[in-house]
Parts: sequence; structure tokens; C-alpha cells
Amino acid sequence: MPAQHDIESERELWDTYAAGIKDDVFDAGPVFRWTQYADHGPGPELLGSPASALEIGCGTGRALATLAERGVKTTGVDLSPIMVEKVTERCGPSGVQIHCAEVLDYLRSTDETWDAVYSVFGAVWFTDPLKLLPLIASHLNPGGILAFSQPPAIPGAYGPQGMYKGGFAGRALYTYRYSYTPRRWVGLLLRSGFESADAAVLDAPTEGHIGTLIVTARTPRA
Repeated sequence: MPAQHDIESERELWDTYAAGIKDDVFDAGPVFRWTQYADHGPGPELLGSPASALEIGCGTGRALATLAERGVKTTGVDLSPIMVEKVTERCGPSGVQIHCAEVLDYLRSTDETWDAVYSVFGAVWFTDPLKLLPLIASHLNPGGILAFSQPPAIPGAYGPQGMYKGGFAGRALYTYRYSYTPRRWVGLLLRSGFESADAAVLDAPTEGHIGTLIVTARTPRA
């Protein structure tokens, strides 16, 4: 049975998450990293040299700010109004466009295309890939790149998995995250309109700690 997403409930979950982030995190300045560890793994070079980029599930907006500083026309979309308000206050003056929307709704409603679409522990992790990946492919320019990162799947635990907000007490707010093997991600991407795809787990800087799944895919060139 497919995961039953309740967007309003999920918006409340992410609003609660956003409200709990201290202002000094937003104010810490631009940074772009794909992993959960500081000074580890690749940076924005994984996207190549795009003229335009969309971040889905843009969170604190610090990755968007990094690209904007490099002259990239940047757009972000996030489900949480609280997060979007905080990011707009800080990134708006730099020309970053921020939209408050559910990612599938946003992509279905816009005609805009980008050279790069990316997600850092963001919307790709929390959205049905059978619906999301073809939409992303259709909004990438020829030869465009999709890149995303998230924790690797726990062995034997694949597909949509329920996740409660912050522990197991209090109001029952939950969402779904989607986990697959690297090989399965490649298959999903190739079936969704991408010409090539690569997926691999980057080991953590400390042996035995959780690594990071990093995935890239490109649309056909014109």
C-alpha cells in the first residue's frame, strides 16, 4: 500500500522543526556540504557550473546562499512557512527566490526549468520517487543535473518508512522517508527520464559511523 502523505500534518511537523532551529544557525553564513559531517565530502562542485539551480527542501537556505554568491540564479522551495520566512529574511536581499509549497505541487505548477536541481537531506528523501523523479527530469534543461544526498538505507529496510517527529511522546506528527539501495536509485532514475545516473555511499570520517548516500543523474543533452 502506498504511503499516505497528509501534507497539512507534514507542514506542521516541519514548522515545529523550523521553530526549533536557533537563529545563529541561519545567521552562520553560506555553507554547502552534502554530508552530515563538517569539512567532509564534496561541495557545490558536484553540480558543475550551472547558471540556475533549484533546491527542493531548502531548509536554512545556506546552500542556496553559497550558490548565489557564485552568481548562480537560485530558487528554493520548502514546505514550512516558518522556514521560508526565516530564509527569505536572510537570503532575499541576495536575489534568492524562495517558495513555500509542497514540492510535487510546485513542480506541477511551474514552467520554469533549471540547469541543476538538488536536495541535501531534503525533499528527495521525503517524497515518493515514482512521482518526484519524472517531474524533476522534466524541469531540467538538456544535460541538466540532479544531485541529492541522504542517509543510506538500513540493510533490509527499503521503500517508504514512517518517521515520527522527535521521539515517541506528544502529538502524533509524522512523515514518510524513502530509502533504497544505490542500485535501486540508479534504476529509478533511468526509468524516470535521466540518461545516466550514479549512486554510492560515502563512508563517514569515523569508522563505523553512518555514511552518506550521494546520487547524481543527468538528463539527455539536446
